[in-house]
Amino acid sequence: MDNIYMNEALKEAEKAYSTYEVPVGAIIVYKDKIIGRGYNQRESLKDPLAHAELLAIKEASKHLGGWRLIDCTMYVTLEPCPMCAGAIVNSRLSRVVIGTKDPKMGCCGSVENLTNHPRFNHRPEVVFGVLGDECSQILKSFFKALRNKKKPKK
Repeated sequence: MDNIYMNEALKEAEKAYSTYEVPVGAIIVYKDKIIGRGYNQRESLKDPLAHAELLAIKEASKHLGGWRLIDCTMYVTLEPCPMCAGAIVNSRLSRVVIGTKDPKMGCCGSVENLTNHPRFNHRPEVVFGVLGDECSQILKSFFKALRNKKKPKK
């Protein structure tokens, strides 16, 4: 099932890509139903908080009628940053499935591990590598296209 749901998160990442946003997508699943979706929209909304994970958490919370996302799983294409990892802990998500690591900002184990901090009262299960190649490839493709666009024309 993880592959199926990560494919849905990749569809969200493709939406971000199509609007020139960093292609990160996230979905939240509760009882085998997708209750939250999000993709990066920082540039289009001019909002530093418009990360895929936060948008998915907002939608899932609205769906459930509360802020606690107990028994929910987030599928996200890129390892969450510190802000999103904090939101994951605070929203009480039970499980986080991550496509690819983020060696620069990842806070689920790469740079820091906020999701497994011993002093926090909640620690979700974290799984890495589901459709990792696909999740990594969309990011590489995006940044390659961005670099090529910025090169001066001869």
